[in-house]
Amino acid sequence: MAIPHVQAGEIANVMPLGADLVGTRTHALFKSEDLEVMRIVMLAGDTMPSHAVAGEITLQCMEGRVVLTYSAGECELTAGQLIHLARNDPHALRCVENASLLLTIVLRPDPHNGRKT
Repeated sequence: MAIPHVQAGEIANVMPLGADLVGTRTHALFKSEDLEVMRIVMLAGDTMPSHAVAGEITLQCMEGRVVLTYSAGECELTAGQLIHLARNDPHALRCVENASLLLTIVLRPDPHNGRKT
């Protein structure tokens, strides 16, 4: 079943998932012309390979623990912590303890082709 996107002016629940974490999949909360917000769900041992995003991002750990590798090195994010990454900063994730994260992406036009990413 698809999770419906939140519309402008609607409230989204971003509380920790707790016992429901294991049965929840990563999903977009909303995407507009300029902004995208997703809940990322990872289980211990999961990895997300290195990639870069054309816009700035924030990654907030809602619960659990993940290790973020990025241009400045490596750090562990735990519940309640947030990090900001610059545009095009390559980054990867490794989940240490079942986790859910709130990802915000600022969508910017690509200066080379005018498309948003």
